[in-house]
Parts: sequence; structure tokens; C-alpha cells
Amino acid sequence: MDLEKICSQVRELAENTGDFIRSQKDKITVDVVDIKGVHNFVTYVDTESEKKIVSGLINILPDAGFIAEEGTSTKKGSVYNWVIDPLDGTTNFIHGISPFAVSIALMEHDKVVLGVVFEVMLRECFYAWEGSAAYLNGKEIRVSERKKVSDSLIATGFPYYAYDRLQSFLKTLSHFMINSHGVRRLGSAATDLAYVACGRFEGFYEYSLSPWDVAAGVIIVQQAGGKVCDFSGNDNYIFGKEIIASNPDIHSEFLDVIKNIMTE
Repeated sequence: MDLEKICSQVRELAENTGDFIRSQKDKITVDVVDIKGVHNFVTYVDTESEKKIVSGLINILPDAGFIAEEGTSTKKGSVYNWVIDPLDGTTNFIHGISPFAVSIALMEHDKVVLGVVFEVMLRECFYAWEGSAAYLNGKEIRVSERKKVSDSLIATGFPYYAYDRLQSFLKTLSHFMINSHGVRRLGSAATDLAYVACGRFEGFYEYSLSPWDVAAGVIIVQQAGGKVCDFSGNDNYIFGKEIIASNPDIHSEFLDVIKNIMTE
């Protein structure tokens, strides 16, 4: 399989979908926003974007299945499955603020082998495939080289369910607010991971996530030289609903803080 060629096709599809999303940005009103759950929203833009992506991906790999946020295809592939978030950051989108992104990953069995994250408003396309470097708009990117959490900028996301872990999470926020350059919450996990990959953030962590939030960003971080794990330091970060991503230099320190607080 020519993953480089497939990645090029997926990039084009993600960017075209981003053009559609951008064209709809000023047309969103309260009456076109549906509520899937507490603090969990969907619009016709999410659904139509996913339909466009699914249709395009079927042309690229006809036998592959889908793990798609809006459920426009539930086909399951025996070997390959696309993992799609057509609009990561819907809450940002409906409020007219950035970032929000298209996120598309390809999994071979239980391994991510390709990922594309297109941040819509900045028109930044981050991508990587198994065996490649990581790229931003054609330029190779790497994670940062900062050595300590105290010199790092940390990203996170706020959970919208599983509030039984909230007090522990707030302790991690307190720690990083005091012991790093600061904490940022952008509202798009796919973008957060892409920003770790290109060195804008040193570390990112979040829980209550779904596979489509993280799958594409994971391989981009890894191919950019970063490390990814769950809160226990293990590999259950695609389906395990929690993730840590960072440059390799701060990884042990970063993980220790989160592990000690979030798994206590």
C-alpha cells in the first residue's frame, strides 16, 4: 500500500472539506445546533462534512470501514478502518472562534498508519504516515526540545462528562499553572496534538476523549519525534478515553505528575 499517495489524497479531501466548513462559518444560528449530550453539540456542517469525507475515502480505499463521530457510515473493515472527526471543535465553531479542525486517520487493525489534521481557519495541514516524517503544509516538523516541564507550555481540554474525575483533574491544572510556562485550553484535541507535533506545545493531556478526537494527531506526534501514552503510561490511548502526548525530554516528568494525581 502506498501510504504517501493515500496521504496526499486524504490531505486534498481534508482541505476541500475545510473550505466547505469555512464557507458555512457565518451561517450558524441557534436553530441549526442540535444537542447530542451535555455540552456536546452537532450541526448540519458536521454531518455534511462527514458525508463528504466518507464519500471521498470510499473512492480511495473501497474496502475500508469507518469509525466516524456522526455515524454517517457504520461499515466495519476487516483490516483497514478510517477514524474521522469531520469538525473537531464544534463548540468553538458555533461560537465563531478558532480553532476547529478536520481530523482523518487510517488504522490497520489496531495501529494508526496515517493521520491528517487540517486546522480550518489558519489553513494549516498537519500530516504523517507510517515511516514518514511529520509535516505542516509541506514543511517537516519536529516536537520541541525543551527539557523540563518548568520551561514548557502545556495544553489540555476540559471534560464534558465523567465529572467524578474532575477534582483530580483540577489538581493537575493547579500543578501545571504553578510549575510550567502556563496552561492552554483551545477546545480541539486534534489541534492540540498537532501543536505538540510542531513544537508549539511541549505537552498535552486530556480525558473523556473518543478515538476520532486523537487518532490522526497521535501518529503526527509520533512521527514528529514525540511520545504518546495513556495516564498509566500504557498504550490504551486510542480507545481508552485518556491521552498524554509530549516531547521525549519532558515525557517522564509530565507523565509522573498526571499518573500520580489522576490514578490515585
